[in-house]
Amino acid sequence: MNDRAVELLEQYEVEVLRTRRGRGAIVCDTNLGCLIFKEYSGSQDRLELQNRLLGQTAEAGRVNVEAIVPSKEGALLVRDGDGSGYVLKTWQEGRECCIHDREECREAVRLLARLHGSMTLPADTPGLPAAFSPGKEYEKHNKELKRVRKYLQQKGSKTWFETSLLKAFDTFLGSALDVTQEWEKHREGREINTQTAGSVAFCHGDYQYHNILQGGGRWFIANFEKCLRDDPVRDLYLLLRKLLEKGNWQPALGAQLLETYEGERPLSRDSRADLYFRLAYPEKFWKIVNFYYNSRKVWTPGKNPEKLSKLLAQEEDKQRFLGEVFPEFH
Repeated sequence: MNDRAVELLEQYEVEVLRTRRGRGAIVCDTNLGCLIFKEYSGSQDRLELQNRLLGQTAEAGRVNVEAIVPSKEGALLVRDGDGSGYVLKTWQEGRECCIHDREECREAVRLLARLHGSMTLPADTPGLPAAFSPGKEYEKHNKELKRVRKYLQQKGSKTWFETSLLKAFDTFLGSALDVTQEWEKHREGREINTQTAGSVAFCHGDYQYHNILQGGGRWFIANFEKCLRDDPVRDLYLLLRKLLEKGNWQPALGAQLLETYEGERPLSRDSRADLYFRLAYPEKFWKIVNFYYNSRKVWTPGKNPEKLSKLLAQEEDKQRFLGEVFPEFH
């Protein structure tokens, strides 16, 4: 962030005592407490939606979340001379949720369920964004996987990583195609994002341990910039996948985390199926392939071989997890 951006803080009813860099932004100690000033590249409509969801979540009072601080003119967004936008938000300094502490992981899931309880809007709300479609996302990923497999098949000299990647391709691409087909069967006649009659659901969009902070004796959820209209299990999927990858897809851990979430907010059969398909789709393989294909082919990105080896080693554990925790769909 350009230091000149600090001058934009003069547009707020805030007395800035000191500033420092942190998390790709400027952390400010002020008379209103700790705030964070971040560059924002999204649309005005998305920011207004984010502000509305944050406001009603704060009003519900079940979980502590960030809040957008308006300027003196009441604007959610201020711009510098180059047209770059910036947003000022409340902040809580503290440590990230510890993914190796099972109780903290359960608390993160519990907080998520409470958060989802306030992340809905009436279906007739003007200007609602279109619902995210997992099926369209899968189709897009599948096309890319096919394209990269063809590229590797036609490539002459291959590195160890490329040979290993090609060897694994048929298994993971087959899984991707099967999951996509089963998802479409499940999706027929189902209205996406209808949580209750007359309302649509939104989710955080980036709910992972980096954005779940502990400090001052309380938990704080930050960084809602990626919030979107989708089934809330999107957030649950992202968190579970991260935690289960770290825990080698232990069925007991997954079942315990799901039980904790449903203790606050039971899942419908449709949402449970949605969660299963998201977990079953080989997204991690697609990410490795995507990163490889969109980087320079003359060298292998440092962590890609390590990530691929770990993915291959965990695949059997993942399938066992899916079979034990979601027997009705696997």
